[in-house]
Amino acid sequence: MQFERNLHLDTFEALYVLIRRFEGLRRKAYYCPAGVLTCGYGSTGADIKPGTVWTKEYAEARMRADARKFAQGSFKLCPSANPIQLCSLSDFSYNLGLGRLKNSTLRRKFNRGDIEGAKREILKWNKGGGKVLSGLTIRRQAEANLL
Repeated sequence: MQFERNLHLDTFEALYVLIRRFEGLRRKAYYCPAGVLTCGYGSTGADIKPGTVWTKEYAEARMRADARKFAQGSFKLCPSANPIQLCSLSDFSYNLGLGRLKNSTLRRKFNRGDIEGAKREILKWNKGGGKVLSGLTIRRQAEANLL
């Protein structure tokens, strides 16, 4: 698979660092600012219910599996991404979902080679629950710096 050939373990390690930095670890299920039930390092899904509690080890394993899924999906949507750019796009997708990347002006600009335009677009995704959040502003700037 082309995805596997183009990436090294370091690519994933850099992605895990981003996710840990911006998601933080919360072992008990909580609602994120956008109202989505979340657990661990920002993981979501039908298996997370109110009262869910994960061990640190499970949260780490789940984050790694989720990150890999989002990296694969991001690579399919942006096949020209180098490993550093893929970390940025994968972190974006991990936080907001692949559907948002797929339908975004960010993706269109990136795939046309308009990296400066893509950087401007990624910065626009700094709201949660309709409000500008400083944590998302900082996260989007970190992602823009990697594009």
